[in-house]
Amino acid sequence: MKKIIVMILLMALMLCGMSAVSEHNWIDPENRGNFSKLLDTLVNAYERPSDQDNAVIDEALDAIRQVSDSDYEVARAIAAHWRAVYLDEAYQLYVHREGEKYAEALAETGLEDSDRHAFVVLGYELKNGEMTGELMGRCDAAAAAARSFPSAIIVCSGGATGDNNPGNHTEAGLMRDYLVEEHGIDPSRIHIDENAMTTLENAVNTLEILKRQGTETMTIVTSTYHQRWGQALYNAVSALYREAYGYSVEIEENYCYEIEPSKDVYRHDDRIAARQIAQLLGVPVDQ
Repeated sequence: MKKIIVMILLMALMLCGMSAVSEHNWIDPENRGNFSKLLDTLVNAYERPSDQDNAVIDEALDAIRQVSDSDYEVARAIAAHWRAVYLDEAYQLYVHREGEKYAEALAETGLEDSDRHAFVVLGYELKNGEMTGELMGRCDAAAAAARSFPSAIIVCSGGATGDNNPGNHTEAGLMRDYLVEEHGIDPSRIHIDENAMTTLENAVNTLEILKRQGTETMTIVTSTYHQRWGQALYNAVSALYREAYGYSVEIEENYCYEIEPSKDVYRHDDRIAARQIAQLLGVPVDQ
C-alpha cells in the first residue's frame, strides 16, 4: 500500500504545473526514445549501482550522438552532472548551521564573490499562506551566503502555493520580505520569480532572470534532500539554453538547510528529477 501511495504522489507531482512549462522542441524527435533510455539508465545507476553503469551510460549517450550532435551535447551535460552529484559518493553537501551568521564552510570552498554569481533560493509550499519553518530555514541559509558573498545577487523562486492561501501570497514574495526584514539583506540584490509551482518551473523561470542579469555562475540554496534534484534540473535547462541561445550558467557548490523530507515521495528525488527532465524534453520515461 505504501508503494502505491508513493507512486500516486509521484505522478501527481509530475503532472503539477505541466501547462506552465513552455512547450519547446528542444531535441530531435528521433532522440526521444534514446533520452528516455538515458534517464532510466541514470536512475538505475543510482538506485542499483553496478560495475557496468559507466559503459551503459556511454552506450546511451552514443545512441543520442548518432542522431544529433546538438542533442548529444545536452545529453552529455545531463549525464556528467548526474555522475557528479548522484553517482560520486564523495560529493559533499554544504549545510548551514543554525545560528550561523556567515556561510563559513561555503566560503572555504574557494567560491568567488562576484556580481556575476547568484544564490538561487528554491521555495517550499506555503501553509495557510505563510512560510513554513523549512522555507525559513532555506532563507536563513541564503542570508548567511549573502553575507559571505556581498557582491552576489539573490534569486527567490516560488509561486502562490498551498490549499488555504486567500491572500494569494507567493513563496518568492514572502522569501524576499523575510530576507529584507529579518536579515537586513539589501532588497536591490534580490530578484524574484512568483510563478513557479514546481522545481522544473523554478529552473525554467529563473534561468530567464539569470540570463537577463548576465549571471555566469550560481549556487542553489535549498533543503538537503532537494539539492541534487534541483541541480539536475537547473543543469539540464542550462544545457538546453546553451544549445538554443548560446547562454548557460555554471552550477558552483551548493548550500543547504538540513532537514528530513516531509513526504515519502521526496525520498525518491532521483526519480522526480529524471521525470521532470523528461517532461522538459518531451520524452517518455519507462515505468
